[in-house]
Amino acid sequence: MLPKFLTTVALAASLVSAQTFTDCDPTKRDGCPNPKAVGSKPVDIDFRKGANSFFKVADGTSLKYDNNLGAVFSINKETDAPTISSSKYIFFGQVDVTVRAARGVGIVTSFVLQSDDLDEIDWEWLGGDLTEVQTNFFSKGCTDTYDRGGFSPVTDPVNQFHTYTIKWTPTQLDWLIDGVVVRTLMNTGVKGCAGYPQSPMQIKLGTWVAGRKDAPQGTIEWAGGLANFGDIPFDGYYQSLRIVDYMGGQGATEATEYHYTDRSGSWQSIKVVNNGEESDSSSTSKTSTAKPTGSTTAKPSSSATTLATLTSSHSASSNGTITSGSIKPTGTSGNQVSGTTTAATSVSTGAAPTMVGNMAAIGAAALLGYLAL
Repeated sequence: MLPKFLTTVALAASLVSAQTFTDCDPTKRDGCPNPKAVGSKPVDIDFRKGANSFFKVADGTSLKYDNNLGAVFSINKETDAPTISSSKYIFFGQVDVTVRAARGVGIVTSFVLQSDDLDEIDWEWLGGDLTEVQTNFFSKGCTDTYDRGGFSPVTDPVNQFHTYTIKWTPTQLDWLIDGVVVRTLMNTGVKGCAGYPQSPMQIKLGTWVAGRKDAPQGTIEWAGGLANFGDIPFDGYYQSLRIVDYMGGQGATEATEYHYTDRSGSWQSIKVVNNGEESDSSSTSKTSTAKPTGSTTAKPSSSATTLATLTSSHSASSNGTITSGSIKPTGTSGNQVSGTTTAATSVSTGAAPTMVGNMAAIGAAALLGYLAL
């Protein structure tokens, strides 16, 4: 783990590396452990029934469970960043999450898929925005450009539950709200920053403070301003989710883990493994469910990776190429996304803020993971 002062310096100086934490990146190192697969059996979790052992609770995270609202992610101070991450991965698939975002200027709620080599697919809600939700994607942790973010309208996301879906195949990525597609990204084989997310991913859920006093100004602006801690608690509610693993999307009938055969990170190079063999033979995948409890508190551990990586989500600009929903430029970019996409509504050409908002937010969020320890 990086020393806290080094993380702070990196955040203030360049905002470059804080968003890209992983225990072992298989595109940069050999011998990384194979991600464990969800496999053929869908996972259904209802947090109204209590905690579930499919998710790991991050250091410093304490959750409560409500019979009607589900898992309560509560923020009471600037350094709070309650986070959970799945113990298993999907290699393409569909994840449906029913969530009510935390209300409050400066507060962010996140639903993120992220891989060990830092491919990423995001949903993000700003607590002061009552009319829309942000979406984004990243390839191999590349943050040289910030032109992939989109904005989609949604009715009162901080007071109403909605089901948000990521449907992800080797050829197409869809974001859906209550079953309706609001954004589509096609895989056209583009490389680099505009590349298509394609490696096995964990599910990460959480809330965090972007509008904190020590955050970069761009982060604070993106978050709508400083959080007012006279209004605590800031509570986000994750009610339920369903996870379906497509296991590579090429006809595999079972998977126990996924194996990177080289450092390319391409989906074609990642093999589906079933009980130690690269095989399509069928077996039964099991997931365990914890007994419901009134609250969950993480035990201390040596890793802060979950907190650091949850909010590597970056909603920034697009120049009209990506989203079904309004696209709001937030800064200039050197390259326009080349993937084929759909756009159903008008493109906003509003002026960019003084700093790329979510680029700054990335660094602030990652910093929280360390400062909260």
